[in-house]
Amino acid sequence: MQLMSPMQRSMRKLSEVARHVVVPSGITSTGWPAVEARIKDFGDEFDEWQRGTSKLILAKRENGDYAATVGGITLSIPRQVAKTYMISRIVFALCTLFPNLTVLWTAHRTRTATKTFASLRGFAGRKTVAPYVRTVRAVNGEQEIHFTNGSVIMFGAREGGFGRGFDEVDVEVFDEAQILTEKALEDMVAATNQSRFPAGALLFFMGTPPRPSDPSEAFKLRRREALSGETEDAVYIECSADEDAEPDDREQWAIANPSYPHRTPLRSMLRLRKNLPSDESWKREALGIWDSDQQGSRLITDDEWRATGVEAAPADGIRSFGVAFSFDGSRVSVAGAAKHDGGIHVELVDAQSGQMASGIASLADWLAERWRKTAMVAISGRAGTDALRSALLERGVSKSAVHVVSTPEYFASSSMFYDAVKDKTVTHLATEGQAVLDQSVAVSDKKMRGTTGTWGWTVTVPGGDETPVEAVSVAYWAARTTKRVPGRKQELI
Repeated sequence: MQLMSPMQRSMRKLSEVARHVVVPSGITSTGWPAVEARIKDFGDEFDEWQRGTSKLILAKRENGDYAATVGGITLSIPRQVAKTYMISRIVFALCTLFPNLTVLWTAHRTRTATKTFASLRGFAGRKTVAPYVRTVRAVNGEQEIHFTNGSVIMFGAREGGFGRGFDEVDVEVFDEAQILTEKALEDMVAATNQSRFPAGALLFFMGTPPRPSDPSEAFKLRRREALSGETEDAVYIECSADEDAEPDDREQWAIANPSYPHRTPLRSMLRLRKNLPSDESWKREALGIWDSDQQGSRLITDDEWRATGVEAAPADGIRSFGVAFSFDGSRVSVAGAAKHDGGIHVELVDAQSGQMASGIASLADWLAERWRKTAMVAISGRAGTDALRSALLERGVSKSAVHVVSTPEYFASSSMFYDAVKDKTVTHLATEGQAVLDQSVAVSDKKMRGTTGTWGWTVTVPGGDETPVEAVSVAYWAARTTKRVPGRKQELI
């Protein structure tokens, strides 16, 4: 391959350099022009692919909100591609354009956070930038850049607990996002709930493909969700070499790194090659290639699931049912739960696929035969829910016994059931008849929703079915939360 000239490489579009670009829906405008003008005032310019990335990052919907304010911006980009340069210029521009903006810039390691702070401290001292900066603090463990308009960027390492206890945060940058624990994410994302940023808070997740040993579920889930086409409110950009690339093929270096060789010189790549410990590390960190074993993760481990299995159901208990429809209504699962003195027991009753019109009728018949001895029938899922509820009411089931699960309640059911499995306060049948549920648990993981740490179930292999684990989660939630006792006289009115 004949290498392009520096000018030609600088003019390549994002679509020409990135392996994956996932775009939010409903984009009508972007806040990039004002930010680009300020970056030029600073004395910097972006390559064309960086300009395309920035337009997406700051894309807005018709109501003026950032299109990615819910799902965030995830960048899986190799080292030596100047992603810190790009994001830092955007953040500095936003801080100077919007008064009282609060930014948290975090890395996993203290060393990385300190290095980034030192670099941006130098940038803050540039003649064209300094007039916007009031002071730079680097004492008593605080690393902060304060702007004359009241904006501030605070730097810290997640391994040291940085990020907890903040509120009214407008922008969060998660550097080294491939090493981002769920606990750290939950601690920090909540800080944006009271953001005053007019277009909504911005969350940046920047990293390289994780090692197998990294606590990387948050980063992997964002990639999985983006590539599956299940997100409409997030930006995902991935630059990488071909999956079968030879480590020392410099043509693949140019494919993976849009800044090589015109901005990232050969000597920098050779230095990185020499200092990374293995070909596998090089392929992940310098070429951006994800390990093939990233697919198929599960939230509930096999050991956790086995530890809560029992050979026989309890003899008594207050019964509830959970029904979970898939997003498109093509699949449905039904589960039962019994609340007894020792806790809550759950079982999968049935799982069906295909057209559900006739299935809803037979399901409604089955539930209607049992409702008088049931505390709650909880129904979850956008498709099929209304039809099943109507069918139950037509069959004489009391309104008080049928509950359509709201989105927050669905999120609560997922986390409550998972916590119960971890705490061993729930049991399930460990028999051959529950194989479909076992298979669902084995391929189901968290799918983060929004910026508050809430999540629901998602499958991580093609052809997997999340509805069985959703059904037992909803049934568990119903059994645990309902105060209705079947058989009371007022329920028959």
